[in-house]
Amino acid sequence: MSLRHRFAVLIFVCLLGRTFSAEPSAVPLRGEIRDAESGQLLPARLYIQSADGTKWFFAKSADAKGSALVYDKARDQKSVEKHTTLSAHPFVAELPPGKYSLTVERGKEYLTATKEVEVGTQSLDVKIELRRWINMAERGWYSGDTHVHRAISELSNVALAEDLNVVYPMSQWVTVTHTLPEKGRVDPQPIPTAPIFADPTHAIVPFNTEYEIFSVGPKRHTLGAVLILGQKGPLKLGIPPLKAVAEEAHRQGGLLDLEKHSWAWTPIIAPVMKADLYPLSNNHIWRTEFAFKSWTIENNWRDNPRIETDKDGFTELGWLHFGWEQYYAMLNCGLRMRPTAGTANGVHPVPAGFSRVYVDLGNEKLTPELWQKRLNEGRSFVTTGPMIEFQSERVGSNHELGISFRISSQYPLVKIEQIKDGEVWHSIPLTEPYLSAHRLDWTIAGNQSQWVAVRCFEQLPNGRVRFAHTAPLYFDVPKRSVQPRRDQVRYLIQRCEEEIARNKEVLSDAELAEYREALEFYRGKLETAR
Repeated sequence: MSLRHRFAVLIFVCLLGRTFSAEPSAVPLRGEIRDAESGQLLPARLYIQSADGTKWFFAKSADAKGSALVYDKARDQKSVEKHTTLSAHPFVAELPPGKYSLTVERGKEYLTATKEVEVGTQSLDVKIELRRWINMAERGWYSGDTHVHRAISELSNVALAEDLNVVYPMSQWVTVTHTLPEKGRVDPQPIPTAPIFADPTHAIVPFNTEYEIFSVGPKRHTLGAVLILGQKGPLKLGIPPLKAVAEEAHRQGGLLDLEKHSWAWTPIIAPVMKADLYPLSNNHIWRTEFAFKSWTIENNWRDNPRIETDKDGFTELGWLHFGWEQYYAMLNCGLRMRPTAGTANGVHPVPAGFSRVYVDLGNEKLTPELWQKRLNEGRSFVTTGPMIEFQSERVGSNHELGISFRISSQYPLVKIEQIKDGEVWHSIPLTEPYLSAHRLDWTIAGNQSQWVAVRCFEQLPNGRVRFAHTAPLYFDVPKRSVQPRRDQVRYLIQRCEEEIARNKEVLSDAELAEYREALEFYRGKLETAR
């Protein structure tokens, strides 16, 4: 065979191999997501996964007026979040022939819809219907996520797809001490000061700051995080000092959110900065599997039997109970922070609003200003699934506090607990077949101040649990304040002492003085602890 013929054969073999190894041509899957009752197109979150679970695919908007944002985050092989948030327009996905599972969700008030499809060699059209199981806005309750890391330009799409009524993006984010927030601007465009409306009932509050301190000057050394929500203009202050930032934020009408319970400095900044909001669910609670089992476990309340751990660290419920137990301790010490919830969507593998806070506006029209005001008044509950509406009023000649709770869920309720001063006062017995609705009336009376709350849990078909937790409601008796337990105060004192020792060679004496102020605050509570 001549050299020319050998060369021709070689080229033919290479081309033949490429032909057989090439991926099958992609085929358009066109779809619509519609409301099951009205038939209207809906914005939503769409997952497309191969039938064997090994591959994920993303959709685009099929309409030039529409939008589609790909979200692709993972912490490990089990903790992944791969979806597209779609506007209320048809979508299209280019898929190789094969079998696929489509999952569609929209916030917390619609049932999850799934559809199995098989793509052949011809384009395929699908329609997926979402059915609403509850309408909280009709009842005067509006949802929000107070911790999001997305570009402001993306959030109209996200707020509508996730049915989030109010969203707070961290438009400034600093990680080094004494750094001005302006240096941590996330978006190069000027930050708007007025709310941005995606539609009349979905809004973005654009001017917010996260101080998340991982370095003290050039030294890698973690202090913690705090969020400033709803500020009116730039905060021209780095942190520390703590008080100066808090005073300026409050002067502007902003709220201080502790971001996460387990930060090293959380017990310190709660009293020193006069924090407003405490996250009962935070950015480590995900739709996908819980992953940060050992993160900050050194700060755990180690002798608290209600905080569950295993060989790897916190369980998911243990992580939640760690936050709740610390919250109850702080409430009993007189730190009346109101609950909130945030996801840090944009950083972690979690949809925006997976954890969210609902705020009661009654019959008043939604505005971001009113929503934030009511949030700060504690007319709220935090949820990853169920709903707890409540109303309270003074009743009787002794001015007892009467509270009515209405609990609803899309999955069976397996536990309802009444909390009084941080203790489970009563656990309502629930037996199979579990219900998805429950009413509860509770009258608070006596000659001692107390606070109460309700929390509930629903169980998903895969065995995972989702919860809701109300804000505390207070029954105040003059000169008879709530007394913390001694173990609660000792834990908070221990955390302060550990932080003072850990930061002794890193922070200045003036900066450590704020830590010592927190320590003295808790030591003062030990004198009257029960």
